[in-house]
Amino acid sequence: MAEWAPKRFWTCATVEPAGDGFAVHLDGRPVRTPAKTPLILPKPALAQAIAVEWDAQQGLIRPETMPMTRMANSALDKVAPLHGAVVVEVAGFGGSDLLCYRAEAPAPLVARQVRAWDPLLDWIAVEGAPLVVTAGLMPVVQPEGSLARLRDRVAGHDPFRLTALHDLVAITGSLVLGLAIAAGRIAPEEAWDLSRIDEDWQAEEWGADEEAAEAAALRRAALLDASRFFGLCG
Repeated sequence: MAEWAPKRFWTCATVEPAGDGFAVHLDGRPVRTPAKTPLILPKPALAQAIAVEWDAQQGLIRPETMPMTRMANSALDKVAPLHGAVVVEVAGFGGSDLLCYRAEAPAPLVARQVRAWDPLLDWIAVEGAPLVVTAGLMPVVQPEGSLARLRDRVAGHDPFRLTALHDLVAITGSLVLGLAIAAGRIAPEEAWDLSRIDEDWQAEEWGADEEAAEAAALRRAALLDASRFFGLCG
C-alpha cells in the first residue's frame, strides 16, 4: 500500500500581519508548524519567501522543496525552546574548528590552507577571539577567553538566525566560517569552497568520486539555503 502524502488543498498563500510578526495564510487560514505552533515570522521578506514555497506546490506537497519553511519550523519548534542548548552546540565547534587543523604535508596543500584560512583567523582574532592553529589531528586546547567570546557571539542570535547559523556551522565544520557568512564577511559560495580544501585536493590527486560529489552538492545547496534564510531574517 502506498504511503499517504498530503496534497495541495489551498488556492492562494498570502502574508498577513500577526502581532509583532507576519503569518502565512492558506486561503485565509494561518499555517502552523508540525508541533502546532503558529508560524509567525519576524520579517515580511521571510514570510513572503515561505508563501512562495507553499504556492509553488503542485499536487503532492514536497517538503524537500521548502527549505525556508523547514528552517522556520525548526526555529519555532526546536531552537526557541532549547536556545541555550543550541548555543552550546554551535559554539562548541570553536573548540575544534576546521580552520585550526592543518595538513602536515604536502607543502602545496599546506600553503593552500594558509592562504585560504589565515585571513579568517586573523579576522576572528581582531574580533577578540584568537584561536590556536595546529598541524595534524591531535586536539589542541583553545583559549578559554576566545571560546567564551565566541559563545557570547553565538548567543546573541535569535532563534531564527540561530537556526540558520547552526546549519552554516555544521555543514562547513567551522564556527569561524559560519560567523563570517553571518557577518557578511564572505559569501556562502566562498565559504563552501574554503571548507572543501582538503576534499578538493584529494579529488585533484586521485579523481572525484561520483557518489561523494552528489552528496557534496546537496550539502552545498543546504548551505546556500541557510545563508538565504539568515539574510531574510535581517
